[in-house]
Amino acid sequence: MNWVLVVAGAAVGAPLRYLMDRGIQLRHDSVFPWGTFVVNACGSFVLGVPAGASVASGTYALLGTGLCGALTTYSTFSYETLRLAERGRLFLASANVAGSVLVGLGAVILGADLAGGQGR
Repeated sequence: MNWVLVVAGAAVGAPLRYLMDRGIQLRHDSVFPWGTFVVNACGSFVLGVPAGASVASGTYALLGTGLCGALTTYSTFSYETLRLAERGRLFLASANVAGSVLVGLGAVILGADLAGGQGR
């Protein structure tokens, strides 16, 4: 029955991702993909919480696989990075890659630590 929890989490994560991304991009007049950057950082933090708390598999299916799986997006990150590079914005493309990895890793560690760090 974990698949039902995954579906329920994804049903919240996907629209939340869209709304967050649009709201952030509207506030920033920039070619840098701030919406995806922030959404992925937030999703990494949220994923760290159940991982650090060592929650039951059903809770992890709901929050980790479902919510965070639909909230975060590697494909959009990759596409937006490619578009920056194609437009000659190599510094921004590189900053997106490095920043996304470092901020995402930091966010998941912070989430796990705040939850008790049991999952690490």
